[in-house]
Amino acid sequence: MARSEADVVLRALTPVVDGIAATLGSLCEVVLHDFRRPENSVVALAGTVTGRSVGGSMSEIGMGLLARGDEAADELNYTTRTRDGTLVKSSTMLLRDSTGSVFGALCVNLDITAVDQAHALLGELAGATGTTAVPTTTFGDDIGSVVDAIVDTHQLRSHKQWSALTRPERLELFRSLDERGVFAVRGAAQQIARRLGISRASAYNYLAGARTASATPPQAPGTAPDTTDQDGAPA
Repeated sequence: MARSEADVVLRALTPVVDGIAATLGSLCEVVLHDFRRPENSVVALAGTVTGRSVGGSMSEIGMGLLARGDEAADELNYTTRTRDGTLVKSSTMLLRDSTGSVFGALCVNLDITAVDQAHALLGELAGATGTTAVPTTTFGDDIGSVVDAIVDTHQLRSHKQWSALTRPERLELFRSLDERGVFAVRGAAQQIARRLGISRASAYNYLAGARTASATPPQAPGTAPDTTDQDGAPA
């Protein structure tokens, strides 16, 4: 695709961003993303639901879509919670060129915190109980904060620090980060290495190992597992 084709579409959609936000009101935020520059993907924005601004980075969700490339599909009517507790209902609609290649997204975010609270109150009055867990996601103008949050989330899920992870667990961490598009961001490997307390070379080795493991069929029963760390130390 010629670069100009994407630029024409993004320019055409810029006034649409303001129009949607004005129609849906103050609890709505509309964001136009250019996936060709994930560190500064926000090219147009109206509303303040996630606190971002033009020139800001894509979110965890956007990075996951970026990782799936042209195989990605629209994410419609999903709910997440920001780190400050705001409940957000969103739809992310991918932008494709004439060949079908994904180059960006138009996102609509609605702050439904008050609606959810009212729903909970009415449910309590009606005698209905029970809540559904909502995943927390990170929005921010700084792509570094998004990458850090993804790494921290994985460490919290494993209940272990990096030094306590086995080699398979370390490879799984890097495989998961890769699937979520983290390594599409410039400098991500160095940032992750710094966060985990390892060298950048080790980070690249773990990434290569994770990608190789994903492409390799499972070992036959009885085959001894590899217990050597990428740095040459036992896992």
